[in-house]
Amino acid sequence: MAYVPVPKDLTKVKTKVMFNLTKRQLICFTGGALIGVPLFFLLRKPTGNSVAAMCMMLVMLPFFMLAMYEKHGQPLEKIVGNILKVAVIRPKQRPYQTNNFYAVLKRQEMLDKEVYDIVHRNKKMAASDVRENRGKNCAAGKDKEKAVPR
Repeated sequence: MAYVPVPKDLTKVKTKVMFNLTKRQLICFTGGALIGVPLFFLLRKPTGNSVAAMCMMLVMLPFFMLAMYEKHGQPLEKIVGNILKVAVIRPKQRPYQTNNFYAVLKRQEMLDKEVYDIVHRNKKMAASDVRENRGKNCAAGKDKEKAVPR
């Protein structure tokens, strides 16, 4: 009886579409061939066969890398994207920040004090206005015609 080795982690197994290649590999190789082969025939007469073949290989190499290279289950474009994010887009120094409970309590205490000061300042201002108005409008005040006779 024939034995077939079965990998333990089946998530790494990829379905083959044609010629024992995955769909990703077929698309990348086709794109590379569509660009590289015409380039070879265009450069063969002016530069010679060896230079044209080297140019064709250099042009097709990125397509080959996109099709074949994979690290930790990520294809090349995701790896390059992550490298660009780390090196260019995100800041180099990221300060360590925590949500300090004591700092939160301190801020809350300062806010409570500020609210208390605002409320009591308004009460003092209102009380002084009442005192000023009481002196003008009451019987014992400065306005003699509004005063009640005794």
